[in-house]
Amino acid sequence: MGREAGMTGLSRRAALAVPVLGAVAAQAQPRWTGRQFHNQPAESHQHRFLVGLWDAVRAETGGRLAVTVHAQNGNVPGSDPQALEMLVSGELEFFTLMGGILGRAVPVMEIQGLPFAFRSHVEVHRVMDGPFGDLLRRECLAKGIIWLPSATLENGFRHISSNRGPINGAADLQGLRIRVPDGEMFRDLFRALGAEPVTVNIRELYAALRDGSVAAQENPLVITEVNRLYEVQRYMSLTGHMWSGFNLLANARFWASLPEDVRDIAMREAKRAVAAQRAYTDALNQRLESTLAGRGMVLNQADTAGFRAALAGGFYARWRERFGATAWSALEAEVGKLG
Repeated sequence: MGREAGMTGLSRRAALAVPVLGAVAAQAQPRWTGRQFHNQPAESHQHRFLVGLWDAVRAETGGRLAVTVHAQNGNVPGSDPQALEMLVSGELEFFTLMGGILGRAVPVMEIQGLPFAFRSHVEVHRVMDGPFGDLLRRECLAKGIIWLPSATLENGFRHISSNRGPINGAADLQGLRIRVPDGEMFRDLFRALGAEPVTVNIRELYAALRDGSVAAQENPLVITEVNRLYEVQRYMSLTGHMWSGFNLLANARFWASLPEDVRDIAMREAKRAVAAQRAYTDALNQRLESTLAGRGMVLNQADTAGFRAALAGGFYARWRERFGATAWSALEAEVGKLG
């Protein structure tokens, strides 16, 4: 993948003369090919928007760039961490990934999930699409990763579901064996709140909840819906403790190999597709409170004041030191005092 394909039956000049739109363009043999991974099912709030994005890019480039979309990371054995390694090495061209796991390669990206940092989706998108996002993009580039501008797909604010009972406050988390993604901030957060975090890949989460190896999980409502976690969880507590989205990433060497006009088209279509995906997912997350209640889940609004109090000392101090004063101050300039 990612290598310039052959030009069988067409001279380079003839290939460049192919119309941008229409049946001829759709049949043109691509000069650049790639794969786009994401970690959700094909029925998810990512897949069709990514398919639409790359279909539009192929049409508008006259068939020169062809990218195929692979749900659930193409079933690679190591899921997100393995796909991230593939992206950095150049084995994979495009990937969507939240900052909490991207932090394995670009540590400062975990700041996207800083607990209680953001008040709304509108605020998140303004911050990530603006100067603070540009700062993070430079950090990604230094690690061989392009994070496309204005291209963070929405996932939503994260809430806690459990089979042990509702989470009304911090006391209900004591000793709770809860699944978290493979990000250090997730583990540190729930240890600070008295829970027992356990890392489980998203593909294995349903089985882990069903079999009781973990009693709880935390995710946006849309993840509970598209992965059918409501079948294996009883209580949903609305905590809104972290925000998460899926950053649209490219391998830097592959991206640099594309002509400037192809990159411009990809960025324009990514911005358009992401705007549509954000609106769709925001609306879906809002509807899902009643939908999940109708599916038998018991929902409650948690009192998160105790969460914030438990994090006010050591947790925020640790992460300010880890992220560094530059990134921390830049985020505070956007959202106000943290911790």
